[in-house]
Amino acid sequence: MVDLHLDVQRASRADDLPTDEQIRQWVLAALNGHRNEAELSVRIVDADESQQLNRDYRGKDKPTNVLSFPADLPEAVALPLLGDLVICAPVVATEAAEQHKAAPAHWAHMVVHGTLHLLGYDHIEDAEAEIMESLEVKVLAGLGIADPYQAAGQPTEAPGA
Repeated sequence: MVDLHLDVQRASRADDLPTDEQIRQWVLAALNGHRNEAELSVRIVDADESQQLNRDYRGKDKPTNVLSFPADLPEAVALPLLGDLVICAPVVATEAAEQHKAAPAHWAHMVVHGTLHLLGYDHIEDAEAEIMESLEVKVLAGLGIADPYQAAGQPTEAPGA
């Protein structure tokens, strides 16, 4: 059992956002086996805030589905702080519709994906991507959610790409 302190912030005007309990369930699923204790924030935003953060921190002048900001603590500081996730509600809704996925399933994928980034997983190199994506598939399957990288037998683009 993971001792989780989760702060959910809603800075979006979008409808049909996941509940705090859904977000908690998805974060816990991603943390399972990695941490006994964790603290993180999930901020749900609209396109303008996502675009500004993506431009300022990644040099990409467009909104994106999920941004991960890992805590940068010195090794001597033993705190359970993982960092922050920023998830863009309009991008997630658009992607879910375009990929013919149920919105809650895509939200779950974005939360799991971002949480894995906070744990140190990445998808820049092919080998890293394979590890991260297989872990995402496993975590989501445990939540009863189908492989997000398969759409009618075809792989889809990784989040944040």
